[in-house]
Amino acid sequence: MIPLSKNLSELDQKHFIHPTSSIQQQQEHGPAYIFEKGEGIYLTDIKGETYIDAMSSLWNVNIGHGRSELAEVAKEQMEKLAFSSAFSTFSHEPAILLAEKIASIAPKGLNAVFFTSGGSESNDTAFKLARHYWKLKGEPERRKIISRKKAYHGVAAASTSATGIPQFWDMAGTFMPDFVHADTPYEKDTAEAIESIRQVIEQEGPETIAAFIAEPVQGAGGVIIPPDDYFQEIRKLCDEYGILFIADEIITGFGRTGKMFGMENWNVEPDLMTFAKGVTSGYLPFGGVVVSDEIHDMLKERSSGTLFHGFTYSGHPTASAVALKNIEIMENENLAANAQKMGERLLKGFKQIKKDTQIVGDVRALGLLGAVELVKDPDTNERFPAEWKVAGKAINALYDRGVICRPVTFDSTDIICFSPPLIINEEQIDNLVEKVHDAVLAVEKEIGIGSQNIY
Repeated sequence: MIPLSKNLSELDQKHFIHPTSSIQQQQEHGPAYIFEKGEGIYLTDIKGETYIDAMSSLWNVNIGHGRSELAEVAKEQMEKLAFSSAFSTFSHEPAILLAEKIASIAPKGLNAVFFTSGGSESNDTAFKLARHYWKLKGEPERRKIISRKKAYHGVAAASTSATGIPQFWDMAGTFMPDFVHADTPYEKDTAEAIESIRQVIEQEGPETIAAFIAEPVQGAGGVIIPPDDYFQEIRKLCDEYGILFIADEIITGFGRTGKMFGMENWNVEPDLMTFAKGVTSGYLPFGGVVVSDEIHDMLKERSSGTLFHGFTYSGHPTASAVALKNIEIMENENLAANAQKMGERLLKGFKQIKKDTQIVGDVRALGLLGAVELVKDPDTNERFPAEWKVAGKAINALYDRGVICRPVTFDSTDIICFSPPLIINEEQIDNLVEKVHDAVLAVEKEIGIGSQNIY
């Protein structure tokens, strides 16, 4: 318990460097919110104000806040065996059972799991395993990773390079070699998007490509949902050139899209699948990579000596126990099915908002992963000038109405993203939609629709 005499805002400014935040904004205004409680789909700050957590915090609190079942499991495991290393083939029951469970729910043919501490580590691991596979197979020149523009794959060294958002590269002024980016299916049909990838493959040389990585739905890029036939064509393209396909399920995994894993929406099986976030619903840091039987067999047959890759907390016993309980809750409460049903209701609400307002362009959702685009002219999709900061105004209007969500403004877009906990019900969806509707109308009034003299 922190003494009441402590000024948390001042301490935050003095000592806490925030991830993916404006340091200048923090120093000028302090932390935007200091939360002290979460319950269901809601967060409450130290002032007693309650907000709908329409982002599941960071796309990850899938079973909602305040689930005592996970706390009880963590306590029980900590009292029994809080931590034990998995290096040097040491093992323990929670990680073994979790690996078995994930294999049982993963797409067909993915049956072996390497555990990490989170999403960035998972994608870095997938790249190294893919390159190691080709080295064992006698093709060490296959090192390049193809990603896509607007992709987000993490902030570790390799995952930052795979990320297709230049602002993340600029932060430290570095970009690793052997990463290339093709077009995303945003505002492109399948043929155009696939041709972009084919051109990259041919330009780089198929014999140099280790893997292609893609999020089933691009989250941080603006909730970009691909055309229905896109990933089937991706699978064919990878097979044609003998390239491994990595599905980044870090956001889309564990029920988010209405299926246990996003790729199931298109019946496509990847060669490697990365996960994190929803595996523990954010209650403890955790992640991993699931690999195909072919890759696992290659490792078993030809990987001699030590596999020199691992994290201190790979297969953490307490996190593994929490993940097992989290998955059990998701299955018992049919949360993937609920995400599909509530996602349809959310999208219906977004479409009504589009009809009722003048600045809403495309609206979309797959399960409980959705977005509303704000545009100057919905008929032509003309965007607002960046200096208008329309997405920021919408986010502030939503804050005022007790809703926390996330803007995406890369490439002059004004996209508002939504990813509420999978436990959300019809009444709560309708309340969220009503607040979004009111916020959009407030933004229209603020920017003076039809007036050329506001800015």
